[in-house]
Amino acid sequence: MQKPLLAVSMGDPAGVGPEIIVGAWSSKRVQQWCRPFVVGHPDVLRAAARLLGGRMEVVEIDSPDEAEPTQSLIPCLRSGTDLALEVSPGEISARAGQAAYDAIVLATDLALSGRVEGIVTAPLCKQSLQLAGLKYPGHTELLADLCSASEAATMGYLPPDKDSLSPYGLGVVHVTFHIALRDVPGSLTVPRILSKARLADSILTKLRADGTRPHIGVCALNPHAGEGGLFGQEEREVIRPAVEMGLEEGLDLVGPLPTDTLMVAARDGRFDGVVAMYHDQGHIALRLMGFHRAVNITAGLPIVRTSVAHGIAFDIAWQGRAQPTSMIEALRVAGLLSSPSPQPVRDALSPADIA
Repeated sequence: MQKPLLAVSMGDPAGVGPEIIVGAWSSKRVQQWCRPFVVGHPDVLRAAARLLGGRMEVVEIDSPDEAEPTQSLIPCLRSGTDLALEVSPGEISARAGQAAYDAIVLATDLALSGRVEGIVTAPLCKQSLQLAGLKYPGHTELLADLCSASEAATMGYLPPDKDSLSPYGLGVVHVTFHIALRDVPGSLTVPRILSKARLADSILTKLRADGTRPHIGVCALNPHAGEGGLFGQEEREVIRPAVEMGLEEGLDLVGPLPTDTLMVAARDGRFDGVVAMYHDQGHIALRLMGFHRAVNITAGLPIVRTSVAHGIAFDIAWQGRAQPTSMIEALRVAGLLSSPSPQPVRDALSPADIA
């Protein structure tokens, strides 16, 4: 079977993106799952390869069709300018923001034109984007704009492994994302919550690939799910009506449930997915369950996009300390989602994963 061709955007050159890409590349499993190449500046990747002390060769290509990756060879499609080479580790700058932006734009254009089956993104710095005059609060909003997608949402996903109690992993989608906490209650609407539940159902159904629907828990906003209205009315007035409408559509939803209870049940394998009301409500629990293995999936786009679930990590960038595990998982999940013959995510595990 033809392995999916994936474009990997290099991310912010001042962060850990280049080194986690190089670190992931040497994984034999990555080369079995997909045919990846990098979009970015080849000399930045070469510097990362030297940092990690391996024999990795970076070869510049002119077209995705030329990509022939191996465990020791990284094809790189150049994007941006040589200003990326002037960026220092941990530096917040317009040059770094522009380099990250140029890479993601080119990778997205390739996916929208059908020249690649999906994209995987290394992290970028939101402050550097702003300094470059790019007013996006993050990857999700940038990708939604590039793809003209009005319903895009980030889903954190923890793939199954030998310790997982769920054979399909756990996905957490957020109703609101990069907004101030004080703005969350007023941003919750029945259509928005229902839309995010549909997106979670769509992605998780594809990862199951066996015709069954995922069981999804919907978080409450307030402590104790509002305690019958004592701590707020959002559960009665907004969240519960959205759950009821989803049930009428055939979604397998339960809620609103107190988040602490729901996340424990999800960890124990009783839910396949969670709809969180805001960023930290979903992020913190999922990352405590598996920080280095978690993956971000952007649902609601016309293209496949996954990414690492961590940030630029300026505090350890360019020190050879960053772990590539999340990048490896992001490549695996992108390969699954973009495969012409989807298989359940559990079936894509190697014997070593489930031993």
